[in-house]
Order: sequence, then structure tokens, then C-alpha cells
Amino acid sequence: MRIKYRIGVMPGPWTTNGDGVDLFWRFIDLCERTDIDSVWFSERLTSPLPVLEPMTTMAAVAARTQRLKFGPSVLIAPFRSPVLLARELAMIDYLSNGRMLPAVGVGAEQDREFRAAGIPVKERGRRTDETIRILRRCWSDDEVTFDGEFFQLERVTVLPRPRQQPFPLWIGGNTEVAMRRAGQLGDGWIPSFITPDAFAAGVGKTQAFAVGAGREVPVDHFGVLIYFGFAADRATARAAAMPFIPRNRVDDATLEQCAAFGPPDVLVERLDAYVRGGASKFILRPMVPADAMLGQLARLAEEVIPAFHAR
Repeated sequence: MRIKYRIGVMPGPWTTNGDGVDLFWRFIDLCERTDIDSVWFSERLTSPLPVLEPMTTMAAVAARTQRLKFGPSVLIAPFRSPVLLARELAMIDYLSNGRMLPAVGVGAEQDREFRAAGIPVKERGRRTDETIRILRRCWSDDEVTFDGEFFQLERVTVLPRPRQQPFPLWIGGNTEVAMRRAGQLGDGWIPSFITPDAFAAGVGKTQAFAVGAGREVPVDHFGVLIYFGFAADRATARAAAMPFIPRNRVDDATLEQCAAFGPPDVLVERLDAYVRGGASKFILRPMVPADAMLGQLARLAEEVIPAFHAR
């Protein structure tokens, strides 16, 4: 099969000034009129800085655009009722004519957020697995009856169905447990803060878990999130990015191998390293102040994406 290589983007650090709404629409309009493939939104229940809530934001993107795809990177599955989540994702896909790219994960191990959601953090993995099973059945079965550890359903029907059938579900996370979840339950794997070598090993493990479960993850359903920043040299770009890097998520050695700071050719080299490991779908996030984000994305759309998409 011919693999399509695609680059989507995630907004960088969001503005704390009063012009966030205007920035949002300018961001979406730039992505829609260029060759950027998709836009992605992270999820945090609480944050000291503004974070766009993904479900409502994706609905707004669906209404504003005609071409652009969109997805969450990623929805924290344990926070939500699986049937309500199934309905929301299906409805946005239905209204957008099949442009939703759903992705879920267990969320970061931050007890404070899970307490706020009313969910014990120790249950997050089991709840996520149960939620995935329910999502898939709600999107395909006429009626769903389910008796699980956390959820019990009796003759539940979700209509309208997603436009995409089957509705592919991507799994986030860079641990072996996430690879197992992607292989046994998901349709794609999209980690972050992972080196190219670790990513390549993860692709192999995910496929092995899929084979063990009697299924297959499509070869073009492996991707990765990459932080980037353009500048004339690496040191300048890295210095601009460092105030926005979540230091509790990545160490310096890993960051050096999984991010791309410097001229555009540094990013192209990093993309190539992941392609060699089996990646074909990318989410790129500019690590720059909010007032520089659109300029970074315009350069990405002009200097990197056309050649990459033409592979």
C-alpha cells in the first residue's frame, strides 16, 4: 500500500492576554487555507495557563472549516462517561462529514486532577480499557449491552453514527502498557516525548501485541507528537522554547532527540528519523511565545509540509 505522510499541528503555549479568541480563529484560518492536514488539542482538567478544552474546540473547528481534520491529543478517557463520549465524538464526525480523528489515553498520573474528576487515579488504566471497548461497540452495533467493572449498559443505541465506518481510534502514551492497549484495542498509536529509536521499538511491540490478539494495526496508523521551534540556529530556538517545555514530562537527553529546534532542515531530519522507525502521521507543536506562533506555522506550511506530503 502507498503510505500517506501527513503533518498536523497543535497550538503552542496559549496567550494569557485578552486576544485569545481572535488568535484562535486566525490559527484555524491559517491551517484551513494551507496544506496543514489537521489540528490537535491537548486536554487538561486544570492548569495555571490557558488550555483550550478539546471537545468544544473541535466542534467550533468543524463549523468554521470545510477541509481541515481535527483531533484530541489526547482525550483523558477515565474522566468521561463512555456513552456520552461516544455520542459527542460521533456527532462531531457526522456534522463535519468525517473529519474527526479520535484519540484517547489514560492521562498523566496527577492525583489532583483525578480527584477533581471524582475518579481514583489507580483505576485510570482499567477504566480506559473499558471505555475503549464501549466506544467501539457504540459506533458499530445497533444495541450495546455491557456488564463491566465500572460501566453497565442495557440496550444502548448511539445515533447518528460517525460518518467514518469503521471509526478509527488512536491511542496515546509512550509506555509499554499504552503499546499493548493500542495493539489489542486501538487502531493507531501516537506517543509523545519518545526518541526515534524508542518509537521504532514501540511500533514493533504494538504490532506484536496486535498479532497476539488476532488483529492488526494498519502500518500507516503510527505517528508521534514533536515539539519544534524555528530560528537561525539551534541555541536560539532552544532558548525560546525552554520556558514552555513541561520539565516533569521529559529529561534533557530525551528532549534533545525528540524535539526539533533550529532551521527547518533540523525538523526535516527529525521527521526522517521517525519515518525510518515507522511513523507517517505527525503532530507538530511550536514552542514559542503565543505572538510568534502563527509565523512559525506559516513557515512550517511553506517550507516543510509541501515536500513532506508529496512523498
